[in-house]
Amino acid sequence: MPGGPGPRVAMLSVHTSPLDQPGTGDAGGMNVYVLELARALARHGAEVEIYTRATSSAQEKVVHAEAGVRVLHVPAGPFEGLDKHDLPGQLCAFTAGVLRAEAHRPPGWYDVVHSHYWLSGQVGWLAAERWDVPLVHTMHTMAKVKNAALAPGDAPEPLGRVIGEEQVVAESDALVASTREEAEDLVREYGADPDRVHVVSPGVDLDVFSPSRPEPGRTADEERHARRTRLGLPTDRPVVLFAGRVQLLKGPDVLVRALGVMADHAAADVLGAGGPVDADCLRDGGGRQVPTLVVLGGASGRPTAVRELEALAHQTGVSDHLVVRPPVPREVLVEYFRAADVVAVPSHNESFGLVAAEAQATGTPVVAAAVGGLRTVVQDGVSGVLVPDHSPWSWARVLGDLLHDDERRRALAAGARRASERFSWDRAAAAMLDVYSQASKVRGAR
Repeated sequence: MPGGPGPRVAMLSVHTSPLDQPGTGDAGGMNVYVLELARALARHGAEVEIYTRATSSAQEKVVHAEAGVRVLHVPAGPFEGLDKHDLPGQLCAFTAGVLRAEAHRPPGWYDVVHSHYWLSGQVGWLAAERWDVPLVHTMHTMAKVKNAALAPGDAPEPLGRVIGEEQVVAESDALVASTREEAEDLVREYGADPDRVHVVSPGVDLDVFSPSRPEPGRTADEERHARRTRLGLPTDRPVVLFAGRVQLLKGPDVLVRALGVMADHAAADVLGAGGPVDADCLRDGGGRQVPTLVVLGGASGRPTAVRELEALAHQTGVSDHLVVRPPVPREVLVEYFRAADVVAVPSHNESFGLVAAEAQATGTPVVAAAVGGLRTVVQDGVSGVLVPDHSPWSWARVLGDLLHDDERRRALAAGARRASERFSWDRAAAAMLDVYSQASKVRGAR
């Protein structure tokens, strides 16, 4: 491709900035994906400029993330008060900002447009046409797939999004899927040309997300105990960690209800033995401890989502077993992964499941819903356990059995790290550069 040692890439992420802290609002795995992919592409010689919508007047117009990667904040609509569903009305303004920025460059500056999520695809479609360069698009999530697996009480994605996704699929020179299953969904649900669909697995920063190394003279259990003490987590019972946005799609309510089932069983065991039911019974009833559920994330979609989750825990009688904390930087997140006995990912839909991959890289087993990309990331019986449904009883049984079986958990921990080593950002970048090259040929033929 033209443009020096590597391509110049205009990367579009309209609705969420890669610089935002994942885990609340609209910031999630896609933020990590965009920034880490851009960094890896830069290491391979590419120049990447990421366009995202400005959400504060205090933001710098241009942020140099690192060598070869710049983030450009484009004003489009009010800085605050808009969520993802309001943004279609601002796409014209955002597109104008992107085209205006490129107009200050020499002709033919960009070699490829890579858009993320359907809103960015709409902008990328016009920009690629204007600059006569290939459009590469990554869906991340798809409305038709989400609507087919809605959480109870969740609202379906609107028809406007479905139509917008169909348009982007038709106009893209290359479509990037994270898993083979996602690629099949693009072809089956959206009529994508199979020859234009490419599977590129996301990566994991294996230097950051790595197993803990106990201090000399300490066992792994003693190291985990010390880490929980530093994080202010209970040390007298198992810990299940949920890391992500608090919304119905991600399923944290499934885990709270599962805690309720486990507590009920513990109480029933004690009653059957003739003992009184109190807090100690719920901790130790029936020989199995009811774990602490740590939810590391903020509200998404509904501003009351966290309060609703806490209210559910109160109604279920497990308030003392729920700890909710705001999202944290990845350097702290890895400490939570290492402190947990199990990381739970009960999502109703996941195109990949980056949290699961990162957790496994720390050597922590993952219990995940058998949906979407989680079936690829989590190797059932090797790196974790896949749960076939979202029934609280199923989750209570799987979590309870695993937390009660130290030997099995240690075996899965070893398998978890091995499973994570399949995913590398440098491999992803190399594969993506090949996709860019193939997209350029498709564009030329068109």
